[in-house]
Amino acid sequence: MIADRLAEYTKSLRYEDLPPAAVHEVKRRLLDSLGCAFGAWNAPPCRIARTLAQSVKLANGATLWGTSYKTVPDLATFANGALVRYLDFNDTYLSKEPAHPSDNIAAVLAVGEAAHASGQFVIQATVLAYEVQCRLCDATALRPRGWDHVTYGPFSSTLAAAKVMRLSKAETLQAVNLAGVANIALRQTRIGDLSMWKACAFSNAARNGVFAAMLAGQGMTGPSPIFEGEKGFMNLVSGPFDLPAFGGEYETQEERVPFKILGTYIKQYPVEYHAQTAVEAALSLREELLKSEGEQAFAAITDVDIGSYDVAIEIIGRDPEKWHPRTRETADHSFPYCVAVSLMDGTVTPRSFDKHRLADSALSSLIQKIRVIQQPEFVGRYPQAMPTRVTVRTQSGKEYVKQVDYPLGHPRNPMPDHEVEQKFLRLAAGHLDRARAKHLIDLIWQLERVKDISTLMPLLKRKGRGSG
Repeated sequence: MIADRLAEYTKSLRYEDLPPAAVHEVKRRLLDSLGCAFGAWNAPPCRIARTLAQSVKLANGATLWGTSYKTVPDLATFANGALVRYLDFNDTYLSKEPAHPSDNIAAVLAVGEAAHASGQFVIQATVLAYEVQCRLCDATALRPRGWDHVTYGPFSSTLAAAKVMRLSKAETLQAVNLAGVANIALRQTRIGDLSMWKACAFSNAARNGVFAAMLAGQGMTGPSPIFEGEKGFMNLVSGPFDLPAFGGEYETQEERVPFKILGTYIKQYPVEYHAQTAVEAALSLREELLKSEGEQAFAAITDVDIGSYDVAIEIIGRDPEKWHPRTRETADHSFPYCVAVSLMDGTVTPRSFDKHRLADSALSSLIQKIRVIQQPEFVGRYPQAMPTRVTVRTQSGKEYVKQVDYPLGHPRNPMPDHEVEQKFLRLAAGHLDRARAKHLIDLIWQLERVKDISTLMPLLKRKGRGSG
């Protein structure tokens, strides 16, 4: 039974099993996620989630990042997870089903703080969450059946929470059953004109995973077999699948399975991951355009083609709303918008999706000149590569072409540690003073030496108003 195997793996995974590279990636993902969270502090869905969480106070609970307020761990998971996800800037994993595995980090830290877990336990739980979510994504796709990728989230988050809470194997098994029975999410979250819920879908899944672990820790049982049962997950949601070997498990007596966190991707730009290569290509073409066409370069554009592959087109290049985005959530999931704003602005930052930018008539005019075209030669290259070819044509008859296969942050083109630090510092600017930010960075690089993860939380308190 899959649930038994998940429970056994959760209990058996030890810090000593983790290679240094996996430990280091946890630190990079934690730093990256906290930066994303600070960058999203004032976003409407994040304010809503924070206000809701502040309605419940618990002295020995979990901190709402940026404040000194403590609440129950599941509500802290929801509020902090929304911060991590809102900008669409946190990490990604692409397989049969895509995922943002750092969405689990809010759950790990919330439960870890309440349990006074050590840095080593937080590292273990984070690697575990990545392992479970990514292996499920490798096993089978949910999207074609109408379910959202966050449906895998309650499993990964509840197991990470169970690890930090030191639940028994029997309790962990029940946590899996409880997480799976009531938390199936609709793919409508990512169709058409996207709403605030895009930022909250996984944080809600993680919240429910934490709640399942808390219930199991109190003796609650759940229906089983949750995956293979007559009305279980496989028959109603995913279809049958075999779960691949986990990191640290032996495929043969000689070779150990690598940990999935090593195959996940950090983002250079705050856009849906399939658009990363498109943005890089467009930014490169912009330099050529300006050099050749001069100040009238953008007015001289007659048409733009974005050559891509089926999965990317389905997610960010198909719906009519992608050519007329009215919300940030739709724009950062739009091939046409991301390429157009890259060409016009020469950069893509969180401000590229402000209301005034969405309403710009010149930008809108350029978007209408863009086509998204499936490239036959790209078939079969995804998810190992993410090829995007951007072609810009001008009134002078010139054609400018750029193709990018592996964006910065991809495992085949990794982002250096100093650039991860710089990303954090840019996003945290205005929220943390430089000295505190540097102290936080130094502490995260030494995470395995932290005796109690709760000592990290005061360093996350924002300066100024709204940090009480």
